[in-house]
Amino acid sequence: MIMKKFIQISSVTLALSIASSAIADVNVAFFLEWATPNQVAKVEKSYDSALGEAVNWTNFDTGVQMTEAMLSGDIDISYSQGLAPFINAINANAPIKLIAVAVQYPANDCVVRDGEGIDSSNAAELEGKAVAVPLSTMADYSFRMMMRSLNIDVNKINIIDQAPADAAVSLADGNVVMACGYGANSMAKMYEVGKALMTLEEKEAAGIISFDVVSVTEKFAQEHPDKVRTFLEVTNQANLEFAASQEKIAVIADDAGMSVTDAQKQMSEFVFPSNEQQLNEYFNSGGLADIAIKVVGNAFATPENPALDDYGVAIDTSFLK
Repeated sequence: MIMKKFIQISSVTLALSIASSAIADVNVAFFLEWATPNQVAKVEKSYDSALGEAVNWTNFDTGVQMTEAMLSGDIDISYSQGLAPFINAINANAPIKLIAVAVQYPANDCVVRDGEGIDSSNAAELEGKAVAVPLSTMADYSFRMMMRSLNIDVNKINIIDQAPADAAVSLADGNVVMACGYGANSMAKMYEVGKALMTLEEKEAAGIISFDVVSVTEKFAQEHPDKVRTFLEVTNQANLEFAASQEKIAVIADDAGMSVTDAQKQMSEFVFPSNEQQLNEYFNSGGLADIAIKVVGNAFATPENPALDDYGVAIDTSFLK
């Protein structure tokens, strides 16, 4: 009787598994607190309609987690993955590809707690103190580039690896003197108790710029090139529609878990390049992406995972055409 019951349950489980595997959904990673035009297409199911199948969206705290999910087979496409975590994965020979730029934005801020008396003029005082940084993310990249421009040895700083939300709490509680991060809500909490180490003008003068990418597993790109191309076409259309009218900003804000005011403020600093702009201004020789990829590649290289001589092997812009 027990064996018969086990067989019946196993048969049902197997049937459900087969039925589930027959549904070829597309699994996409994204960030909350990161307002982007394609969230209108996400909410209105434009992706689902264009692809002819369900698109499952999963939010992550960091781009490193996105990489891990892609390597495990849980995610096919990562939307707005930071360039730094993508490059780190490539340096470690991960089978993923960069297929587009999602958004260009000012380099992430590092916020110094009020009362510490530290700013860009005396940043050397950070040495020996605790700083919260989400490692291997674009916030980490920004932190390292700022330290380099200010001639600070990062090896002399007590770096604590924390996601932005946790870093904001640590900063407020006084457990760290500075926290670096991203995401409107997390950064707003940091700004409540501190000020940015470097101004936007100082970061730009130091050549510190950032952008996130759209990445895909090599397996998914090889097996479903039409789906990848369609995903980028829908994204491009959403970007163009937002550039023409921001009437659906409330849809974006709600999906991002933000207020309309915060979403508008965040997006006012964002650039969402069209497919054509990406080919002509970002991925061309000497373009924004071409230069930044090499800089980030060298910044995060390690003896175990050295920088590539040519990152072109990890980039496929054919889906933009």
